[in-house]
Amino acid sequence: MELLRANLSRVRIPEPTNRIYKHECCISFDTPKSEGGLYIDMNTFLAFGKDCVGWNFEKTGNPVYLHIRQTRKLVCEDRPLKKPTLLAIGVDGGFDNNETEYEETKNIVVLPDYVTLPFPSVELPEKVRLAVDAILMAEGAERKEQVASWTADKKHISEYTLNLQQLGNGVIIPPSGWKCAKCDKTENLWLNLTDGMILCGRRNWDGSGGNNHAVEHFKETGYPVAVKLGTITADLDAAGIVFWTDDRRTEDKQNLLIVVSKIGAVLLSDVFSYPEDESVLDPLLAQHLAFFGIDFSSLQKTEMTTAERELDQNTNFDWNRIQESGQDREPLFGSGYTGLVNLGNSCYLAATMQVVFSTRSFCSRSVYHSSIFWMLYYMTQSLKKAFEAAPADPTVDLNTQLAKLAHGLLSGKYSVPAPEKEDSTNVANATPIDKQEGIPPRMFKGVIAASHPEFSTMRQQDALEFFLHFIDQVERVSAGKPEFDPSTSFKFGIEERLLCPSGKVAYNRRHDYILSLSIPLHLAINKGKASLPAICLRFPFVLSDADVRYNPDELEAFHKSKAERDTQGKEVRSTDEIVRPRVRLVDCLRSFVAEEEVHDFYSNELKAKVTATKTARLISFPDYLVLHMRKFVMEAGWVPKKLDVYIDVPDTIDISDMRSKGIQPGEELLPEPAAEDMAEPKLLADDDIVSQLVSMGFNNLHCEKAAINTSNAGVEEAMNWLLSHMDDADIDAPISQEAQSVDQSKVDTLVSFGFQEDVARKALKASGGDIEKATDWIFNPTNVSSSSNMDVSSSSTSIADSPLPDGGGAYRLMGIVSHIGTSTQCGHYVAHINKDGQWVIFNDEKVGVSKNPPKDMGYLYVFERLNS
Repeated sequence: MELLRANLSRVRIPEPTNRIYKHECCISFDTPKSEGGLYIDMNTFLAFGKDCVGWNFEKTGNPVYLHIRQTRKLVCEDRPLKKPTLLAIGVDGGFDNNETEYEETKNIVVLPDYVTLPFPSVELPEKVRLAVDAILMAEGAERKEQVASWTADKKHISEYTLNLQQLGNGVIIPPSGWKCAKCDKTENLWLNLTDGMILCGRRNWDGSGGNNHAVEHFKETGYPVAVKLGTITADLDAAGIVFWTDDRRTEDKQNLLIVVSKIGAVLLSDVFSYPEDESVLDPLLAQHLAFFGIDFSSLQKTEMTTAERELDQNTNFDWNRIQESGQDREPLFGSGYTGLVNLGNSCYLAATMQVVFSTRSFCSRSVYHSSIFWMLYYMTQSLKKAFEAAPADPTVDLNTQLAKLAHGLLSGKYSVPAPEKEDSTNVANATPIDKQEGIPPRMFKGVIAASHPEFSTMRQQDALEFFLHFIDQVERVSAGKPEFDPSTSFKFGIEERLLCPSGKVAYNRRHDYILSLSIPLHLAINKGKASLPAICLRFPFVLSDADVRYNPDELEAFHKSKAERDTQGKEVRSTDEIVRPRVRLVDCLRSFVAEEEVHDFYSNELKAKVTATKTARLISFPDYLVLHMRKFVMEAGWVPKKLDVYIDVPDTIDISDMRSKGIQPGEELLPEPAAEDMAEPKLLADDDIVSQLVSMGFNNLHCEKAAINTSNAGVEEAMNWLLSHMDDADIDAPISQEAQSVDQSKVDTLVSFGFQEDVARKALKASGGDIEKATDWIFNPTNVSSSSNMDVSSSSTSIADSPLPDGGGAYRLMGIVSHIGTSTQCGHYVAHINKDGQWVIFNDEKVGVSKNPPKDMGYLYVFERLNS
């Protein structure tokens, strides 16, 4: 006690603004449930495991810690289930998920001698008791664990349902026997709640679903809301709602069930608002249905909701193949086989980082320099050095959190079989099971996402975008020290050659970390052989025996059979029956190096816009070649679409023929552009708009600015801008003579597609103001070859002078990141990695031997260069 009193000055009572860590060590993945518990620094409120707390004492001199340790409780088999207070599973107040309960002990520990004092104790100084109470009452800075959690979708109540006008046309809907009013569809039917029309839903990518009659009816009439027939029910079991109540409250159960059933009907019935283009809540659904003679309490659920159908589509063929569901998978444990807990749509991060930390550059090179410490993260001493070099708060330091993540993934400390949750009477007798708990990458996600508005959310993200963002952050930390930067192992140079009709050429060079490949569907190997010989002769890639083992008539036969089904009103019964185009990876690589026309290319030689020919080659070959398959494209109507295609990927590839040869003898370079050629045209104010505004009494200069800033959209738009900018500090400043590079109306068009305004502006600027090219740029930002870049026609646009790894062009496939879902903003990511001579599946926290890796379904492919 005397030692504690002597160090009271190092104890702080936390303020409401202080971040308090009490659920996870800042530099390891130890928790209060770990063998040594968790030590909370009572000065900084950072938490440390038993192996790290001594390092913190050495670094800071802070001796007083709150030690929290949780041990598994003895649990009886017949324990009563907890009464839920929230429509949720796996979260506090939700339905009982039979989670293991823990008994918590708390002590005050004073280092370096580990003097231990129990808490609570009346003998403890008041300052210590107040500090501990504040720590325990505060919500931890770590994000709440969300493993195996589910909550009801947070649909909003639509104003269209609240103000819905229903036509008194005498329509009465029968309880069954429904059919589309415009075709013979009897499934996927939607009841328009305005006029009672029953129409089929949207057509799916594979031809299943409906014939779009419901949405066409909305376009014709403007009637905004429809409910999917077959999804309305008051049967709680059918709706998937289960409610428990203890025996002492049985008298209230009946009334409670009635209330919950009504809530269930509102929540689980599939109501769609066409103007908002999303599923919504209709609190007046029972009333709206009764208008057409429907008693919702008598309806039974017979169809899947839209969300259920999407889930069902994802959980059949693609989901099962990518996750290898239904297979007896051997679990793996130990160094390099640690799973990552899904924090809630964080699978894109988990899949990406598993691949990254399977590369030699991120886990086996030993480098320590100043505050930069990379590699060998999993060695205890290395983790300590990373902590010593970290700032006062290691939770916000990327290098420390990378070291922590690598140590967690590669040390094997946390890759052990999880104990059974259902052990009943004796914790000591708990038997391990064939899965692990995994580690939650909360702190790493917090640091890597801090500078990114999307990755800091809980929404699903694009694994490609995350990989590029991660590499960018690592490169920034290693700025000025490229020899210590592990991200350089992915880096390579691309050279683009532009041939002008004048016969002169221009060369543009840039660095990249991924090779983004378009997928030439017309070269599908199960479509026909006709186009193969020419392309094979044009690009001298070696064909393997596997390249000719296909049925060229397979795809045509499927489409013919499907057309016959459509005429008969039948659907494909099983996803196993669907035949997808199958394209070889070698043809995707050929497409990258193939000639491409560049329209509106400004030639400084001809002083005019012409059509140039562009070819691309690689300047260097990286240690690890990341191939991005461009599966997400824009189809007619600016609708994003995922290509439903297989990629035939061999275990090894040789891209030696893709190497650039540079400027060839006899080639003449295009002249450098003159300054006046590089200037972009200025946008001038429309005289009619300005004169009309001036006639209303506004200042002429202000009116010109209003017209320019609204891209001459009209008088009303200019007036609105003017009224909202009258108090701008620069409203009276002369109009800038700088070029107005982006047309606001085009920005608004892209924003209407759902893109952010700053992204839209950047895309338009990079695409020379062309909306179509800008859209392609947004989806494939690495493939920027638009006119805005090519107009410059520079003959010597050099890339940054930094070393690039290089070697032979032979590679072996070592990692696959696969995506399940209709877009990068939804679905699931899974990684497959070739480790120690076998394929391994990393599906969040589940790690096991892969018997059939989905090599043909990858979104990102990672190839490792073979030693030559």
